[in-house]
Amino acid sequence: MTATSQNSMHVAPGYQPIFREVGLDAEGVFTHPDIKPWRTLNDRENCTLDVVRGDGSKIRFHIKRFPASASGGPADLEVNGLRVLQLEDIPTAPLVGWGKLADRRSFVITQDLAGYEAADKLIESGVSFDRLLEPSADLAARLHGAGLHHRDLYLCHFFTRVTDDRVDLRLIDATRVARLGLLARRWIIKDLAQFWYSTFNLPIKQSQRMAWLDRYAVNRKIDAVEKLQRSIEKKCRWIARHDTELRKKQPHRNVSIPRD
Repeated sequence: MTATSQNSMHVAPGYQPIFREVGLDAEGVFTHPDIKPWRTLNDRENCTLDVVRGDGSKIRFHIKRFPASASGGPADLEVNGLRVLQLEDIPTAPLVGWGKLADRRSFVITQDLAGYEAADKLIESGVSFDRLLEPSADLAARLHGAGLHHRDLYLCHFFTRVTDDRVDLRLIDATRVARLGLLARRWIIKDLAQFWYSTFNLPIKQSQRMAWLDRYAVNRKIDAVEKLQRSIEKKCRWIARHDTELRKKQPHRNVSIPRD
């Protein structure tokens, strides 16, 4: 679906009737009054759009709006990342649409994962990491086993639905997802260190971290777990320093997605 010869907007067929109901085109992604920003950074703005359809059903969309770029920039990267995850059967958020304005601003739209919550928020609310340990280790192993790296593999990007007998995970925020390539070990260590680092301020014990790493290593058929752990912990120290500086520069960067 294309709005004009200058502004482009592509919407998956199943969502086109909804966007026609709302009257949303490429320009409207940046101007529609029902789109609510909840985080604004130098490189993007995160928004939600809640739609009540004619039949009374409700659906939420998440929109990332990017400033002008000479190319498709982050929007193209996000779309490519989501497509690669889907191609490799890595569960993620449904890709709804994307596009670009004549002034080179761009956007990506995904469907809300209703019933899911960020894993770190679930743990903060009292869900034991033990429930998430094996599923999250398995998903990380599947990601790397498929020849991909995430580059933002923090717990907050594991969206999780927990029921009495099942834990279901979706990996979100695909802007930096890519093939591992020649520097595979470097990118894998970075992913694992990001996950490891994101457990530090939560009620998660070192023994649980090690159990997570053991589970990952079994899946990947890795024997030298102690060497892998040392590399992860070294990278964690770098991430901690970088994170401290980033929080000083962008104190609102880690605002949570609104769920209401």
